[in-house]
Amino acid sequence: MKIIIVGCGKVGTALAAQLSSEGHNVTIIDTNESLLASVSLVYDIMPVPGNGLSSETLREAGLEDADLLIAVTKNDEINMLCCVVAKRSTTIHTIARVRSPLYRGETEFLRKKLGIDMIINPEHAAAKEVARLLQFPSATDIDSFFNNKIDMIRFRVPRTSKIVGTALKDLPRRESNVLICAAADGDKAIIPDGEFVIRGGSDLSIIAGLTDAENFIKKAGVDAGRVRSAAIIGGGELAYYLAEMLSRINISVTLVERNPKRANELSGLLPACTVICGDGGNKELLKEEDIGSADAIIVCTDIDEENIILSLYARRLSPKKIVTKINHLDMDDVIADLDLDSIVNPKHTTVEQIIQYVRALTNSQGSNVEMLYKLMGDRFEALEFTVREGCKAAGKSLKDIKTKDNTLVAGILHDGQFIIPGGQDQFMPGDSVVVVTIHRDMSDLDDILDS
Repeated sequence: MKIIIVGCGKVGTALAAQLSSEGHNVTIIDTNESLLASVSLVYDIMPVPGNGLSSETLREAGLEDADLLIAVTKNDEINMLCCVVAKRSTTIHTIARVRSPLYRGETEFLRKKLGIDMIINPEHAAAKEVARLLQFPSATDIDSFFNNKIDMIRFRVPRTSKIVGTALKDLPRRESNVLICAAADGDKAIIPDGEFVIRGGSDLSIIAGLTDAENFIKKAGVDAGRVRSAAIIGGGELAYYLAEMLSRINISVTLVERNPKRANELSGLLPACTVICGDGGNKELLKEEDIGSADAIIVCTDIDEENIILSLYARRLSPKKIVTKINHLDMDDVIADLDLDSIVNPKHTTVEQIIQYVRALTNSQGSNVEMLYKLMGDRFEALEFTVREGCKAAGKSLKDIKTKDNTLVAGILHDGQFIIPGGQDQFMPGDSVVVVTIHRDMSDLDDILDS
Protein backbone atom coordinates (compact mmCIF):
# COMPACT_ATOMS: atom_id res chain seq x y z
CA MET A 1 0.00 0.00 0.00
CA LYS A 2 0.97 3.62 -0.45
CA ILE A 3 0.80 5.34 2.95
CA ILE A 4 1.22 9.01 3.85
CA ILE A 5 2.18 9.89 7.43
CA VAL A 6 1.72 13.49 8.60
CA GLY A 7 4.00 14.16 11.57
CA CYS A 8 7.57 12.97 11.99
CA GLY A 9 7.65 12.70 15.77
CA LYS A 10 8.33 9.52 17.71
CA VAL A 11 5.06 7.86 16.69
CA GLY A 12 5.34 8.92 13.06
CA THR A 13 8.93 7.66 12.88
CA ALA A 14 8.05 4.34 14.55
CA LEU A 15 5.15 3.86 12.13
CA ALA A 16 7.40 4.64 9.17
CA ALA A 17 9.99 2.11 10.37
CA GLN A 18 7.44 -0.68 10.80
CA LEU A 19 5.38 0.00 7.68
CA SER A 20 8.37 0.41 5.37
CA SER A 21 9.86 -2.84 6.73
CA GLU A 22 6.61 -4.57 5.72
CA GLY A 23 7.03 -3.43 2.13
CA HIS A 24 4.64 -0.47 2.12
CA ASN A 25 5.46 2.68 0.15
CA VAL A 26 5.74 5.30 2.91
CA THR A 27 5.85 9.08 2.60
CA ILE A 28 6.26 11.39 5.62
CA ILE A 29 5.20 15.04 5.72
CA ASP A 30 6.62 17.43 8.34
CA THR A 31 7.61 21.08 8.58
CA ASN A 32 10.95 20.12 10.17
CA GLU A 33 13.23 19.46 7.17
CA SER A 34 16.27 18.41 9.21
CA LEU A 35 14.22 15.83 11.10
CA LEU A 36 12.83 14.46 7.84
CA ALA A 37 16.33 14.23 6.40
CA SER A 38 17.65 12.28 9.38
CA VAL A 39 14.73 9.83 9.30
CA SER A 40 15.01 9.28 5.55
CA LEU A 41 18.67 8.33 5.98
CA VAL A 42 17.71 5.47 8.30
CA TYR A 43 14.45 4.22 6.79
CA ASP A 44 13.20 3.59 3.28
CA ILE A 45 10.73 6.46 3.16
CA MET A 46 10.03 9.50 0.98
CA PRO A 47 10.35 12.80 2.93
CA VAL A 48 8.12 15.72 1.91
CA PRO A 49 8.75 18.99 3.78
CA GLY A 50 5.65 21.10 4.28
CA ASN A 51 2.31 21.47 6.04
CA GLY A 52 0.02 18.46 5.97
CA LEU A 53 -2.99 20.79 5.68
CA SER A 54 -1.72 22.15 2.38
CA SER A 55 -3.37 20.58 -0.67
CA GLU A 56 -0.19 21.34 -2.61
CA THR A 57 1.95 19.46 -0.07
CA LEU A 58 -0.49 16.54 -0.09
CA ARG A 59 -0.36 16.40 -3.90
CA GLU A 60 3.42 16.39 -3.76
CA ALA A 61 3.21 13.48 -1.31
CA GLY A 62 1.12 11.54 -3.84
CA LEU A 63 -2.31 11.84 -2.23
CA GLU A 64 -4.18 11.06 -5.46
CA ASP A 65 -2.99 7.45 -5.60
CA ALA A 66 -2.38 6.84 -1.87
CA ASP A 67 -4.33 4.21 0.08
CA LEU A 68 -4.02 5.57 3.62
CA LEU A 69 -3.21 8.84 5.41
CA ILE A 70 -2.15 8.75 9.08
CA ALA A 71 -2.07 12.10 10.92
CA VAL A 72 -0.01 11.98 14.13
CA THR A 73 1.18 15.55 14.70
CA LYS A 74 1.13 17.01 18.21
CA ASN A 75 -2.06 18.96 17.44
CA ASP A 76 -5.44 17.16 17.54
CA GLU A 77 -7.21 19.70 15.35
CA ILE A 78 -4.50 19.58 12.69
CA ASN A 79 -4.69 15.79 12.66
CA MET A 80 -8.45 15.84 12.11
CA LEU A 81 -8.28 18.57 9.49
CA CYS A 82 -5.55 16.72 7.58
CA CYS A 83 -7.90 13.76 7.34
CA VAL A 84 -10.80 15.96 6.21
CA VAL A 85 -8.70 17.66 3.52
CA ALA A 86 -7.50 14.27 2.26
CA LYS A 87 -11.06 12.85 2.22
CA ARG A 88 -12.35 15.85 0.23
CA SER A 89 -9.91 15.08 -2.56
CA THR A 90 -9.93 11.25 -2.70
CA THR A 91 -11.50 8.10 -1.27
CA ILE A 92 -8.39 7.48 0.85
CA HIS A 93 -8.63 5.81 4.27
CA THR A 94 -7.65 8.11 7.14
CA ILE A 95 -6.46 7.76 10.76
CA ALA A 96 -6.16 10.64 13.24
CA ARG A 97 -4.50 10.68 16.64
CA VAL A 98 -6.74 12.72 18.96
CA ARG A 99 -5.58 12.99 22.55
CA SER A 100 -7.72 15.66 24.23
CA PRO A 101 -10.44 14.38 26.58
CA LEU A 102 -12.64 17.16 25.16
CA TYR A 103 -13.23 14.95 22.13
CA ARG A 104 -13.50 11.58 23.85
CA GLY A 105 -17.28 11.59 24.16
CA GLU A 106 -17.58 12.78 20.57
CA THR A 107 -15.25 10.29 18.91
CA GLU A 108 -17.99 8.42 17.07
CA PHE A 109 -19.70 11.67 16.07
CA LEU A 110 -16.44 13.12 14.72
CA ARG A 111 -15.58 9.90 12.95
CA LYS A 112 -18.90 9.81 11.12
CA LYS A 113 -19.36 13.53 10.45
CA LEU A 114 -15.76 14.18 9.39
CA GLY A 115 -15.40 10.88 7.56
CA ILE A 116 -12.32 9.81 9.53
CA ASP A 117 -11.97 6.02 9.43
CA MET A 118 -10.14 5.64 12.74
CA ILE A 119 -9.61 8.00 15.68
CA ILE A 120 -7.19 6.81 18.33
CA ASN A 121 -6.66 8.33 21.76
CA PRO A 122 -3.31 6.99 23.07
CA GLU A 123 -3.93 7.73 26.74
CA HIS A 124 -7.42 6.24 26.72
CA ALA A 125 -6.18 3.10 24.93
CA ALA A 126 -3.30 2.77 27.42
CA ALA A 127 -5.68 3.23 30.35
CA LYS A 128 -7.83 0.34 29.05
CA GLU A 129 -4.66 -1.76 28.86
CA VAL A 130 -3.79 -0.96 32.50
CA ALA A 131 -7.34 -1.63 33.70
CA ARG A 132 -7.20 -5.06 32.09
CA LEU A 133 -3.87 -5.83 33.74
CA LEU A 134 -5.31 -4.93 37.14
CA GLN A 135 -8.03 -7.52 36.62
CA PHE A 136 -5.30 -10.16 36.14
CA PRO A 137 -2.49 -8.76 38.31
CA SER A 138 -0.18 -11.76 38.02
CA ALA A 139 0.32 -10.92 34.33
CA THR A 140 2.87 -8.40 33.10
CA ASP A 141 1.26 -8.21 29.66
CA ILE A 142 -2.01 -9.47 28.11
CA ASP A 143 -3.00 -9.73 24.45
CA SER A 144 -6.27 -11.21 23.18
CA PHE A 145 -7.17 -13.32 20.15
CA PHE A 146 -10.26 -14.90 18.61
CA ASN A 147 -12.54 -11.98 19.59
CA ASN A 148 -11.25 -11.97 23.19
CA LYS A 149 -11.94 -15.70 23.68
CA ILE A 150 -8.27 -16.58 24.23
CA ASP A 151 -5.44 -14.64 25.88
CA MET A 152 -1.70 -14.58 25.45
CA ILE A 153 -0.37 -13.79 28.91
CA ARG A 154 3.15 -12.89 29.95
CA PHE A 155 4.36 -13.47 33.51
CA ARG A 156 7.62 -13.79 35.43
CA VAL A 157 8.53 -17.16 36.94
CA PRO A 158 9.41 -16.87 40.67
CA ARG A 159 12.87 -18.21 41.51
CA THR A 160 11.21 -20.45 44.09
CA SER A 161 8.65 -21.87 41.65
CA LYS A 162 8.31 -25.65 41.53
CA ILE A 163 8.43 -25.55 37.71
CA VAL A 164 11.96 -24.09 37.73
CA GLY A 165 14.37 -26.60 36.22
CA THR A 166 11.60 -28.46 34.37
CA ALA A 167 11.83 -29.02 30.61
CA LEU A 168 8.64 -28.21 28.71
CA LYS A 169 8.33 -31.80 27.50
CA ASP A 170 8.27 -32.93 31.16
CA LEU A 171 5.43 -30.68 32.30
CA PRO A 172 2.46 -32.76 33.53
CA ARG A 173 -0.05 -33.76 30.87
CA ARG A 174 -2.75 -31.84 32.69
CA GLU A 175 -1.03 -28.63 31.59
CA SER A 176 -1.81 -29.48 27.93
CA ASN A 177 -4.40 -26.68 27.69
CA VAL A 178 -1.55 -24.18 28.03
CA LEU A 179 1.22 -23.58 25.51
CA ILE A 180 4.40 -21.69 26.37
CA CYS A 181 5.07 -19.82 23.14
CA ALA A 182 7.84 -17.36 24.03
CA ALA A 183 10.48 -17.03 26.75
CA ALA A 184 12.90 -14.27 27.70
CA ASP A 185 15.80 -14.24 30.13
CA GLY A 186 17.56 -10.87 30.21
CA ASP A 187 18.45 -9.90 26.66
CA LYS A 188 17.88 -13.44 25.33
CA ALA A 189 14.46 -14.34 23.93
CA ILE A 190 13.42 -17.54 22.16
CA ILE A 191 10.45 -19.51 20.92
CA PRO A 192 11.01 -22.59 23.11
CA ASP A 193 10.84 -26.24 22.07
CA GLY A 194 10.26 -29.29 24.27
CA GLU A 195 13.88 -29.27 25.46
CA PHE A 196 13.60 -25.76 26.87
CA VAL A 197 14.21 -25.68 30.64
CA ILE A 198 12.27 -23.13 32.69
CA ARG A 199 14.44 -20.82 34.78
CA GLY A 200 13.54 -18.68 37.76
CA GLY A 201 13.24 -14.99 36.89
CA SER A 202 12.47 -15.72 33.23
CA ASP A 203 9.50 -14.17 31.46
CA LEU A 204 7.13 -16.63 29.81
CA SER A 205 4.31 -15.92 27.37
CA ILE A 206 1.56 -18.53 27.41
CA ILE A 207 -1.57 -18.91 25.32
CA ALA A 208 -4.67 -20.38 26.93
CA GLY A 209 -8.22 -19.74 28.03
CA LEU A 210 -8.44 -17.46 31.07
CA THR A 211 -9.22 -20.23 33.58
CA ASP A 212 -6.44 -22.50 32.28
CA ALA A 213 -3.99 -19.60 32.31
CA GLU A 214 -4.90 -18.68 35.90
CA ASN A 215 -4.48 -22.28 37.05
CA PHE A 216 -1.11 -22.64 35.33
CA ILE A 217 0.23 -19.37 36.73
CA LYS A 218 -0.91 -20.32 40.24
CA LYS A 219 0.87 -23.68 39.92
CA ALA A 220 3.95 -21.75 38.86
CA GLY A 221 3.85 -20.02 42.25
CA VAL A 222 2.42 -16.68 41.14
CA ASP A 223 -0.77 -15.63 42.90
CA ALA A 224 -1.31 -11.90 43.19
CA GLY A 225 -4.98 -12.11 44.13
CA ARG A 226 -7.62 -9.58 43.20
CA VAL A 227 -6.94 -5.84 43.12
CA ARG A 228 -9.46 -3.95 45.27
CA SER A 229 -7.60 -0.66 45.68
CA ALA A 230 -5.25 1.33 43.46
CA ALA A 231 -2.99 4.34 43.92
CA ILE A 232 -2.25 6.45 40.85
CA ILE A 233 0.74 8.79 40.96
CA GLY A 234 0.42 11.54 38.37
CA GLY A 235 -2.70 13.32 37.17
CA GLY A 236 -2.41 13.40 33.40
CA GLU A 237 -4.97 12.20 30.89
CA LEU A 238 -4.03 8.53 31.28
CA ALA A 239 -4.51 8.85 35.05
CA TYR A 240 -7.91 10.49 34.59
CA TYR A 241 -9.16 7.84 32.15
CA LEU A 242 -7.82 5.03 34.33
CA ALA A 243 -9.33 6.38 37.57
CA GLU A 244 -12.69 6.68 35.83
CA MET A 245 -12.50 3.09 34.53
CA LEU A 246 -11.42 1.60 37.85
CA SER A 247 -14.17 3.40 39.74
CA ARG A 248 -16.73 1.81 37.42
CA ILE A 249 -15.51 -1.69 38.33
CA ASN A 250 -15.56 -0.93 42.08
CA ILE A 251 -11.81 -0.53 42.62
CA SER A 252 -11.07 2.11 45.25
CA VAL A 253 -8.82 4.80 43.75
CA THR A 254 -6.43 7.31 45.36
CA LEU A 255 -4.80 9.74 42.94
CA VAL A 256 -1.78 11.95 43.75
CA GLU A 257 -1.20 15.07 41.62
CA ARG A 258 1.30 17.81 42.46
CA ASN A 259 -0.30 20.68 40.50
CA PRO A 260 -2.99 22.30 42.72
CA LYS A 261 -5.08 23.51 39.78
CA ARG A 262 -5.06 20.10 38.11
CA ALA A 263 -5.71 18.31 41.41
CA ASN A 264 -8.75 20.51 42.02
CA GLU A 265 -9.99 19.84 38.48
CA LEU A 266 -9.60 16.08 38.91
CA SER A 267 -11.38 16.20 42.25
CA GLY A 268 -14.43 17.60 40.47
CA LEU A 269 -14.20 15.17 37.56
CA LEU A 270 -13.69 12.10 39.75
CA PRO A 271 -16.11 12.34 42.71
CA ALA A 272 -15.74 8.62 43.49
CA CYS A 273 -11.95 8.91 43.90
CA THR A 274 -9.71 10.38 46.58
CA VAL A 275 -7.56 13.09 45.00
CA ILE A 276 -4.49 14.26 46.95
CA CYS A 277 -2.56 17.39 45.99
CA GLY A 278 1.10 16.62 46.60
CA ASP A 279 4.37 15.34 45.19
CA GLY A 280 4.11 11.61 44.44
CA GLY A 281 7.89 11.43 44.67
CA ASN A 282 7.85 12.48 48.33
CA LYS A 283 8.28 9.36 50.47
CA GLU A 284 6.86 11.08 53.53
CA LEU A 285 3.69 11.95 51.65
CA LEU A 286 3.33 8.38 50.41
CA LYS A 287 3.70 7.08 53.96
CA GLU A 288 1.38 9.69 55.40
CA GLU A 289 -1.36 8.90 52.87
CA ASP A 290 -0.77 5.14 53.28
CA ILE A 291 -0.16 4.65 49.55
CA GLY A 292 1.75 1.47 50.30
CA SER A 293 -1.43 -0.26 51.46
CA ALA A 294 -2.94 -0.13 47.96
CA ASP A 295 -3.15 -3.43 46.08
CA ALA A 296 -1.83 -1.74 42.94
CA ILE A 297 0.35 1.30 42.28
CA ILE A 298 0.33 2.95 38.85
CA VAL A 299 3.07 5.50 38.24
CA CYS A 300 2.22 7.75 35.31
CA THR A 301 3.83 11.17 35.57
CA ASP A 302 5.13 12.80 32.38
CA ILE A 303 8.79 12.02 33.21
CA ASP A 304 10.05 8.52 32.43
CA GLU A 305 12.98 8.66 34.82
CA GLU A 306 10.74 9.70 37.69
CA ASN A 307 8.28 6.92 36.86
CA ILE A 308 11.03 4.31 36.88
CA ILE A 309 12.52 5.47 40.18
CA LEU A 310 9.11 5.68 41.86
CA SER A 311 8.19 2.21 40.57
CA LEU A 312 11.40 0.73 41.95
CA TYR A 313 10.63 2.37 45.30
CA ALA A 314 7.05 1.09 45.13
CA ARG A 315 8.34 -2.50 45.01
CA ARG A 316 9.55 -2.01 48.59
CA LEU A 317 5.96 -1.25 49.60
CA SER A 318 4.96 -4.74 48.34
CA PRO A 319 1.77 -4.03 46.39
CA LYS A 320 0.29 -6.86 44.35
CA LYS A 321 0.73 -4.94 41.11
CA ILE A 322 2.94 -2.09 39.85
CA VAL A 323 2.43 -0.48 36.44
CA THR A 324 4.94 2.01 35.04
CA LYS A 325 4.16 4.47 32.26
CA ILE A 326 6.99 5.00 29.79
CA ASN A 327 6.78 7.65 27.06
CA HIS A 328 9.91 6.86 25.03
CA LEU A 329 9.76 4.19 22.35
CA ASP A 330 13.45 3.32 22.39
CA MET A 331 14.09 2.34 26.04
CA ASP A 332 13.35 -1.40 25.84
CA ASP A 333 16.97 -2.45 26.32
CA VAL A 334 17.38 -0.25 29.40
CA ILE A 335 14.05 -1.24 30.94
CA ALA A 336 14.70 -4.95 30.40
CA ASP A 337 17.54 -4.78 32.94
CA LEU A 338 15.33 -3.23 35.63
CA ASP A 339 13.16 -5.12 38.08
CA LEU A 340 9.90 -3.55 36.94
CA ASP A 341 6.51 -5.23 36.78
CA SER A 342 4.24 -4.11 33.90
CA ILE A 343 5.07 -1.34 31.43
CA VAL A 344 2.50 0.74 29.57
CA ASN A 345 3.55 3.01 26.71
CA PRO A 346 0.81 5.12 25.08
CA LYS A 347 2.96 5.74 22.02
CA HIS A 348 3.65 2.02 21.60
CA THR A 349 -0.07 1.30 22.03
CA THR A 350 -0.85 3.86 19.32
CA VAL A 351 1.65 2.35 16.89
CA GLU A 352 0.41 -1.18 17.57
CA GLN A 353 -3.25 -0.30 17.02
CA ILE A 354 -2.52 1.58 13.81
CA ILE A 355 -0.45 -1.33 12.52
CA GLN A 356 -3.37 -3.64 13.32
CA TYR A 357 -5.65 -1.37 11.27
CA VAL A 358 -3.20 -1.39 8.37
CA ARG A 359 -2.96 -5.18 8.48
CA ALA A 360 -6.76 -5.44 8.47
CA LEU A 361 -6.97 -2.95 5.59
CA THR A 362 -4.58 -4.99 3.48
CA ASN A 363 -6.97 -7.96 3.77
CA SER A 364 -8.64 -6.66 0.64
CA GLN A 365 -5.26 -6.81 -1.09
CA GLY A 366 -4.42 -10.41 -0.21
CA SER A 367 -3.45 -10.30 3.45
CA ASN A 368 -5.45 -12.26 6.02
CA VAL A 369 -3.87 -10.99 9.23
CA GLU A 370 -6.68 -10.31 11.71
CA MET A 371 -4.62 -9.24 14.75
CA LEU A 372 -0.98 -8.43 15.44
CA TYR A 373 0.85 -7.95 18.73
CA LYS A 374 4.48 -7.33 19.62
CA LEU A 375 5.92 -9.68 22.24
CA MET A 376 8.95 -9.60 24.53
CA GLY A 377 10.01 -6.04 23.81
CA ASP A 378 9.24 -6.19 20.07
CA ARG A 379 11.38 -9.30 19.53
CA PHE A 380 8.47 -11.44 18.31
CA GLU A 381 5.17 -10.97 16.59
CA ALA A 382 1.99 -12.86 17.43
CA LEU A 383 -0.42 -12.89 14.49
CA GLU A 384 -3.95 -14.19 14.06
CA PHE A 385 -4.81 -15.52 10.59
CA THR A 386 -8.01 -16.74 9.00
CA VAL A 387 -7.54 -19.97 7.04
CA ARG A 388 -8.76 -19.39 3.50
CA GLU A 389 -9.68 -21.77 0.70
CA GLY A 390 -6.54 -22.76 -1.16
CA CYS A 391 -4.24 -22.44 1.87
CA LYS A 392 -1.34 -24.80 1.23
CA ALA A 393 -1.10 -25.82 4.88
CA ALA A 394 -4.82 -26.55 5.34
CA GLY A 395 -5.83 -30.16 5.90
CA LYS A 396 -2.29 -31.32 6.74
CA SER A 397 -1.15 -32.58 10.13
CA LEU A 398 1.22 -30.09 11.75
CA LYS A 399 3.91 -32.78 12.02
CA ASP A 400 3.93 -32.93 8.22
CA ILE A 401 4.26 -29.16 7.77
CA LYS A 402 7.76 -27.68 7.58
CA THR A 403 7.61 -24.18 9.00
CA LYS A 404 10.19 -21.41 8.96
CA ASP A 405 12.71 -21.31 11.78
CA ASN A 406 11.58 -19.54 14.97
CA THR A 407 7.93 -19.89 13.96
CA LEU A 408 5.31 -21.60 16.13
CA VAL A 409 1.67 -22.44 15.51
CA ALA A 410 0.38 -21.49 18.96
CA GLY A 411 -3.38 -21.98 18.76
CA ILE A 412 -6.28 -23.02 16.52
CA LEU A 413 -9.93 -22.02 16.80
CA HIS A 414 -12.05 -24.69 15.06
CA ASP A 415 -15.86 -24.56 15.20
CA GLY A 416 -15.62 -22.27 18.23
CA GLN A 417 -13.35 -24.71 20.08
CA PHE A 418 -9.84 -23.59 21.09
CA ILE A 419 -7.10 -26.16 20.44
CA ILE A 420 -3.53 -26.13 21.71
CA PRO A 421 -2.00 -27.75 18.62
CA GLY A 422 -0.05 -31.01 18.62
CA GLY A 423 1.59 -32.90 15.79
CA GLN A 424 -1.63 -34.66 14.78
CA ASP A 425 -3.76 -31.51 14.68
CA GLN A 426 -4.60 -29.64 11.51
CA PHE A 427 -6.47 -26.52 10.51
CA MET A 428 -9.17 -26.18 7.89
CA PRO A 429 -10.66 -23.30 5.84
CA GLY A 430 -12.69 -21.07 8.14
CA ASP A 431 -10.51 -21.76 11.18
CA SER A 432 -8.51 -19.06 12.93
CA VAL A 433 -4.84 -19.66 13.75
CA VAL A 434 -2.36 -17.85 16.01
CA VAL A 435 1.30 -17.88 14.96
CA VAL A 436 4.29 -16.59 16.95
CA THR A 437 7.37 -15.72 14.89
CA ILE A 438 10.48 -13.57 14.61
CA HIS A 439 9.70 -12.84 10.96
CA ARG A 440 8.19 -9.42 10.18
CA ASP A 441 6.87 -9.90 6.64
CA MET A 442 4.03 -12.39 7.11
CA SER A 443 0.73 -11.38 5.51
CA ASP A 444 -0.70 -14.84 4.80
CA LEU A 445 -0.79 -18.12 6.69
CA ASP A 446 1.20 -19.78 3.89
CA ASP A 447 4.09 -17.44 4.77
CA ILE A 448 4.87 -19.71 7.74
CA LEU A 449 5.94 -22.46 5.33
CA ASP A 450 9.63 -23.06 4.73
CA SER A 451 9.52 -23.46 0.96
